[in-house]
Order: sequence, then structure tokens, then C-alpha cells
Amino acid sequence: MAPQTSTRNTGLVLVVVSAFVFSSAGIFTNYVSTDAWGVIFWRGLAAATFTLLYLLLNGQLAHEIRAFGTRAAVVTLMMAAGTAAFIPAFKLSSVADVALVYAAAPFVAAALSWIFIAEAPSRTVFLASVAALFGVLLIVSDSAGSGKLIGNLLAMFMTLMMAGTMVIYRKWPATTAALPAALSSMVLLPVALFFGSPMSAPSQELPILTIFGLVFAIASVTLSEGARRLPSAETALVSALETPVAPLLAYLVLREIPSVEMMLGGGVIFAAVLWSQRPVHT
Repeated sequence: MAPQTSTRNTGLVLVVVSAFVFSSAGIFTNYVSTDAWGVIFWRGLAAATFTLLYLLLNGQLAHEIRAFGTRAAVVTLMMAAGTAAFIPAFKLSSVADVALVYAAAPFVAAALSWIFIAEAPSRTVFLASVAALFGVLLIVSDSAGSGKLIGNLLAMFMTLMMAGTMVIYRKWPATTAALPAALSSMVLLPVALFFGSPMSAPSQELPILTIFGLVFAIASVTLSEGARRLPSAETALVSALETPVAPLLAYLVLREIPSVEMMLGGGVIFAAVLWSQRPVHT
């Protein structure tokens, strides 16, 4: 197998893993009664601890610190801003709505890549993105006018931040990944303490939030590592697998019942992602 093909396949696996792990975020957030800032604090504390412990045990912490530069700092702030919007979006909207808004990531990443790093998407990725957009429109047609505007706007801001980090890792793949993920959680700890009351979170929910932190740490690192190896638009497109999976998990765990439009739109997005990854014979 050619090195380039191997690198791409590795990136594809990492982003797929990230998408499926990220799809559980809404379940963790809405399963607990803890408010958004409380979730951000305890999830962030656990995620930072797990990530730093992983780096320490693997002897990579010193390397990550040495490699941490301006671009990594920008990634840290973008990830922190995205998380600060991501968690409240679930509280103010539904799991399905936030997931469908995130499905716009391929178009945002493609546009940012085209503008800032002159990386035009391939014809296949472009057509698959158009198909995914059709799927999003199917879902939006059912959620329009539902009074979830603020939550959906926060989800859109989160999508912009995540797409931006994908572009940075694509343009500068040497940018460190794990340490920014940990620091993005740590940056929000004093913010959450200032705006919320995380210490009043029910003690029985702390184990759930700790597991959420572990899940989030895995998803953030795998997404960053995968984004190094794939074009930005393709990374975002594969990440859109979260869109149909998240509503399914919401139904199974939270009993959020998806509409017909939601199921049809999710099916279209899922099919678009699979089609975009088909082998191309020349």
C-alpha cells in the first residue's frame, strides 16, 4: 500500500471514530440535570486530566509542550469557544437539531479551505456535500419555527470553530493535537466557575460527567489527528456521520422521537458520506 493511501486510510478511520464518539455528546449533556456551565466544568476537568495523563504515560507531554506554538494556541482558543457553544446548544435545543446543524461543517470547511489555503474540494466531495445539504434541508424543514433559534445559532458557531480547526491541521499538520485539546478544557474551567455554579452539581451525576470527559478527550484527539491526514472538506464530510447517529442514540436513550423528515434527511447524509468514500477506478 502506498504511503499516501495508508495515511489517508488512517485519517479516515480516526475521523469515523471521532464522529461516532462525538455523537454521544448530546446524550451525556441532556441526560443529566446539571446546567450547561456545570457540564462544561466537570466534563472539561475530566477531559483535561485524562488527556494529560495519557500524554504523561506515553512520554509525549514534553514533546507536546515543546511543539506548542502560535497555531496550537489558536486551535486551543477555537476549541474552547466551540465547546462553550456546543454544550449550551444541546440544553437549548434537541440532540437532533444540534447534530443537523453540525452537518453544515463540510460546506464551512470547504469554504474556509478554499479561501485561506486554496484547497478546492474534489468533484466527489463537492457533490456529496450538496447531497448532504439536501439532507440537512429535509431535517430543517421539520424543525423550522420550533423556537430553538438560540440553540441552533450556538450550534452553528460551534460548527464554524470546528471547521476552522480542521483547516489549521490540514494546512499545518505538524501542529500539536492532544495538548490543545486538554488546554481548551482547562481554559473554560475558570469561566465556568465565574458564570455558573458547578460545585452544586448533583454528586450522583459526577461519574457520568467524568465518563463524558473521557469520551470527549478521545473524540477531540482522534478528530485532530485525522484532520492532519485528510482534506478539510473530506474531514468535515466524514464527521457528518454524527448527524444520523446522534438522533438514533437520542431516541434509544432519551426517547427523543425523530420525525420522518429527520430520518429521511439522516439517511441521505449517511449515504452521501458512504458514496464520497467509494473507490474511484481510473
